[in-house]
Amino acid sequence: MPANPIDLANLADEDLTIEHGPERTCIVTREKHAPDAMIRFVLSPDGLVVPDIRCKLPGRGVWVTAKADQVAMAVKRGSFARGFKTKVALPDDLAGMLDRLLEADALQSLSFANKAAAIVTGFVKVSAALASENLLALLHAQDASPEGLRKLTQALRRHSETRRPLLEINIFTSEQMDLALGRTNVIHAAVKDTAAGAAFLVRAHRLARFRTKTAAKPSVEAEIQADFRAE
Repeated sequence: MPANPIDLANLADEDLTIEHGPERTCIVTREKHAPDAMIRFVLSPDGLVVPDIRCKLPGRGVWVTAKADQVAMAVKRGSFARGFKTKVALPDDLAGMLDRLLEADALQSLSFANKAAAIVTGFVKVSAALASENLLALLHAQDASPEGLRKLTQALRRHSETRRPLLEINIFTSEQMDLALGRTNVIHAAVKDTAAGAAFLVRAHRLARFRTKTAAKPSVEAEIQADFRAE
C-alpha cells in the first residue's frame, strides 16, 4: 500500500532536522519547549509587546508556545505583564499580526528557494519531477482545481510506492505563490531535496503549526479555566 502524505502542521521538528537550543518556558502553559517551537517576545522602549520571530531583537524576552490560540490566551490572561513584570501595551490582534509575519517569512524563504533552483513549477514539470527528482514536498495553491489535485495525487501515490512519502503543502494562495516565485498562474510546485528547500519547509511547518489549535492537557485546561474564574 502507498504511504500517506505527511501532515505538515504535526510534523515533528526532528524530522526537519531543526537544531534545538536550551528549552524555554511558555508563559501561558508553563511547559518547556525548544526555542524552535516557541515565539519570543520583547518590549519596545515605550512598553509595546513586539514579536521577535528571528530571536534577534535586544532585551529580555518571554516565550509563548508557537500556536495562535496560545498567543491569544497570553493576551487574555495578562501573561505578558506577568512575564515582563511590568505594565505592557499590546498591539491590536497580536495573533493575527504574528500569522502575517510568519506567512511573510515563509513566502520569503520560498522565494529564496526558487532563486536557488530548489523549486519546480507547472503541472507538467511537477509531474515529471515526481518521477525523476529527489523531492521533499509538493506545494498546491489553496485555489487549485480539484481535477489538478486529483491527477497529482495519483502521481504522488505512484511515487510513494517506491520512495519516501512527501509533504503536501496548501497554505498559500496562487497569488501569493506568483509573487514569491516571480511567475504568473502558479498552482502547483515541487520542493527539491536541497538545503534551500529544507529551509523553506522549516518555515512552512512553523506557519502551519501556528495555525493549528493546541490540544491542551486536562490539567492545563483546568488551570486556565480557574484563572478565568479568579479574574
